[in-house]
Amino acid sequence: MFYDPIWDKQHEECGVFGIFDVTLDIPRYTYWGLFALQHRGQESGGMALVDGENIKTFRGMGLISNVFAEGVPENTGHIGIGHVRYSTTGANNPQNIQPLAVYTSMGQVALAHNGNLTNTRRLREELDRSGTAFQTTMDSEIIVNLIARSRKATIEERMMESMLRIEGAYSLVFMTKDALYGGRDPHGFRPLCLGRMPSGGWVLASETCALDAVGATFVRDIQPGEFVKITKCGITSTRYAIMKKKQVCSFEYIYFARPDSIIDGQDVYQARLNMGAEMWRETKYDADLVISVPDSGTTAAIGYATASGIPFNHGLIKNRYMGRTFIKPDQKQRELAVRMKLNVVRSVVRGRRIVMVDDSIVRGTTSGIICNMLREAGAQAVYMCVSAPPVKYPCFYGIDTSVRKELIAARMDVEAIRRHIGVDKLHFISQAGLCRAMSHIPADDTCLACFNNHYPTAIPVTTEEGEKYALEGNE
Repeated sequence: MFYDPIWDKQHEECGVFGIFDVTLDIPRYTYWGLFALQHRGQESGGMALVDGENIKTFRGMGLISNVFAEGVPENTGHIGIGHVRYSTTGANNPQNIQPLAVYTSMGQVALAHNGNLTNTRRLREELDRSGTAFQTTMDSEIIVNLIARSRKATIEERMMESMLRIEGAYSLVFMTKDALYGGRDPHGFRPLCLGRMPSGGWVLASETCALDAVGATFVRDIQPGEFVKITKCGITSTRYAIMKKKQVCSFEYIYFARPDSIIDGQDVYQARLNMGAEMWRETKYDADLVISVPDSGTTAAIGYATASGIPFNHGLIKNRYMGRTFIKPDQKQRELAVRMKLNVVRSVVRGRRIVMVDDSIVRGTTSGIICNMLREAGAQAVYMCVSAPPVKYPCFYGIDTSVRKELIAARMDVEAIRRHIGVDKLHFISQAGLCRAMSHIPADDTCLACFNNHYPTAIPVTTEEGEKYALEGNE
């Protein structure tokens, strides 16, 4: 997972896609699926394809459109998997790009992984002692090594055994030359869904928006602790692990997922509208205008405006042609970068009391700059609403919330944060309000650990050094 110091945003670390269809141009459909998941990872991507007997990988740095700028590979097989990636470390190391493909005694296996393992250090040390030579710094490589070293009788049993040994968050797609596989961790931290092609083939994807992109019909979500196998004979399902307390990541609904996706039965767009309505009920601000920090705060801002009757307008315009800013900014550089990415519509905000909606505040590096921009443009008052509760604790399940001392809400209360960023009023949605907004997800099935310190699994260590290591495990 990558943290953007300009936007002060967290990013989910990757998206996965898999397709099995004997009639289609698999490379092209895999490309379309990955393109739909591009929001989940923009540093690198790739696909693994079978040419009849061998699995070949095609990978590169940058957006999927850049990786395959000269066109997708020729269609030679009926199975493909793909991956788009953000990373924590090793971002510029091509060896860390997924999918990974390895040779085993039972043939080739390729893997794409979304998530973060919490027992990375222990398993890596164990494999090191047994003579394993690692080629990457990814925890995903641990999974393929566990498969390669397993003594189970079938490749499916080896895959399931590897999933029983790893801990933490993982949604996985595997492929061999004959079959496509998918698996989800027993808590269901990260999403994975199943779709059916009109031609009779099958699709696995991190989000339903990828199913829509390739013309597949949503069938169902892969359940926590479930393993599926897809071949020419159809699909089979195995409960490889007992489903533990379901813990869907709340940030999927707050920020990570595309708003047109449906995850575990919850419409993401509706959840964000509900978050805005909940924040109105919790604040009842007397204001003239609702705006958003585009684009992640827009749906919740519309929800706030609809519930309150206060007009919504576009007070901030985003430069959509500006990608990541590859600098380690000081405050002046950061301010210049924010002003390049955002501009205020002066005629909209001048003389008005504004409710500004954003999805989260992580380190508090950007909100104050935006507030100053609004005041310079003549805003009379700025009231900020945030559709995530204060992020106080690090995440070990695929989100780089860093060590606690770098999280502003771990060091300051809400009033101190308000003064720090310079808004007139500041409100974070309550945990209860957030859970009400996700009306189709029972509150007990939602992971809120980064807000309340209630981790659903054992975490590696409690020291800051250990936290950093754990968060750098997955790339």
